[in-house]
Amino acid sequence: MKTIRLLLAFVIIGLVAAPLPASAQKKQSVLRLYCWSEYVPQSVIDGFTKETGVKVYVENYDSNEVMLAKLMAGGSKYDLIQPSEYTIEGLIKINKLEELNLANIPNIANLDPKFTKLPHDPEGKYSVPWMAGTVGIIVNTTKIKDPVKSFKDVFSGAYKKRIVVLKDPREIVSWALTSLGMSVNDITPESLEKVKPVLKQWLPQVKVYDSDSPKTALLNGDVDLGIVWNGEAAKILADPKKGSRFTYVLPAEGAHQFIDSLAIPKGAPNKENAEKFINYILKPEVSVKISKDFPYTNPNAAAQKLLPKAQLENVASYPPNLEKMETFKDIGSAAKDVDKVVMDSKGK
Repeated sequence: MKTIRLLLAFVIIGLVAAPLPASAQKKQSVLRLYCWSEYVPQSVIDGFTKETGVKVYVENYDSNEVMLAKLMAGGSKYDLIQPSEYTIEGLIKINKLEELNLANIPNIANLDPKFTKLPHDPEGKYSVPWMAGTVGIIVNTTKIKDPVKSFKDVFSGAYKKRIVVLKDPREIVSWALTSLGMSVNDITPESLEKVKPVLKQWLPQVKVYDSDSPKTALLNGDVDLGIVWNGEAAKILADPKKGSRFTYVLPAEGAHQFIDSLAIPKGAPNKENAEKFINYILKPEVSVKISKDFPYTNPNAAAQKLLPKAQLENVASYPPNLEKMETFKDIGSAAKDVDKVVMDSKGK
């Protein structure tokens, strides 16, 4: 009898002490965000947690391809990701995104319509714009006196080992394509063959590859010009001590106009929390905080009305003459061919 009682006691203790299965735990308490580095202000994360009680765990990547590889390898633990337009298009094709419940995202009405329902998500069912931007050329005019207005100018040979560029094979190949008068989306075996000699001439001239913070090498004086995200260039131009030394231009050949968005991976364990976060960042006063820290082109029309005049006039944040800019399209398995062309051209 004592044995039976002892066994019952252990069973009862076990039932009390055993953790609840994951499905029974409070989903409302956690959000796992997988996003670009240097793109989500800590103040926004803290404000969301304070308002909702949801704890946010952040993990970063430095390219869409890194994010996609991890997602395909079993990244269902993430509740929210931050892909660019072509990556969203690809994820929709293979049914890897959850459809948004827009009833949970009423602040979507604050978005400028020109940034919604675009070709990568034509019905606006799977993604919400975070920030938009361009890839352009920034030059330290105290070091470089000749005008630099195109990719061909950057890689003319006059600035060898004085250049920083994005660590992004798709971007790099797109620059070579436009220099040849081709579309950034013309990714075929034939076009990649044409790109190879261009990149073999260009890439040995590069000193720094950096997608996270290319502004650092420029502000430190390690390099004198670069091809960078517009938000990075905008920070340089706004620098009170060094900003006046630099100019930013869109390449004469044309280049990539990106739209980074928030989306929910298929099978995300905390979908409602993800939608709460999306709705939160669409508040004008919150969106302004994002622009303050990361001055890309803000797609939130209500937030733009609150931005300071200096930021709206920053030619990197809101550049004129976007006619030659293109968004990327999904290229599927050809991405590995793009990677190989770039790696071979670096001689690595």
